[in-house]
Amino acid sequence: MNMMIVEDDDGLRKGIPLALAKEEDRFFCCSTLSEARKVLVSQVIDMIILDIGLPDGDGLEFCREIRRQYDMPVLFLTANDMEYDEVAGLNAGADDYITKPFSLAVLRSRIEALRRRWERASVRNEKDSYQIGPFRFCFSEQKFYREQEEIFLSKIEQKLLKILVENERQVLPREVLLERVWGMDSAFMDENALSVAVGRLRNKLFDQKEGTNYIKTVYGVGYKWEVP
Repeated sequence: MNMMIVEDDDGLRKGIPLALAKEEDRFFCCSTLSEARKVLVSQVIDMIILDIGLPDGDGLEFCREIRRQYDMPVLFLTANDMEYDEVAGLNAGADDYITKPFSLAVLRSRIEALRRRWERASVRNEKDSYQIGPFRFCFSEQKFYREQEEIFLSKIEQKLLKILVENERQVLPREVLLERVWGMDSAFMDENALSVAVGRLRNKLFDQKEGTNYIKTVYGVGYKWEVP
């Protein structure tokens, strides 16, 4: 993986790659958002470890900027340790949030978890299909089935389902889903539109045999695709 670390603390910026490095990984270390933006346009980045308080700007706003253009995992590593700080980080589009001081063992395990999700999503993107329980989704063909019965999804429901499935077990904030499903029109959308779309999708994808619905609500934040 190509991993970018955006951190103004010299010790952390140099030490994290040493703690995380695998032979196949490459690290791009930046101390400012300006440097990070230059890396993003010149390299293919697979994951970002991001501080919030940076010399030339706010990591939260940078995360929102990333989410409008890219689809890689973002992990906040920050001294902002209040509950509302973590909620703000997730709402900005982060996949995980770790506060300083932190354990290198915990950081490694969180990175590995994000790496596994990324690898699973990459495999799903290559195959462009997904199966769970009685359901089978063929995104490129826009065909969706419960066993042999075809399920008809609207374009919005298809986009929403694909984003949720590709980010299995990740909490996707409502703001991020609005932007990624409706794009530039999200600024004019009422959040109720997302609630309605999620509700309709849940009704169509309810596993009656197991009594399971894979779309879970994370109250106060957003939604996630949760596989038992």
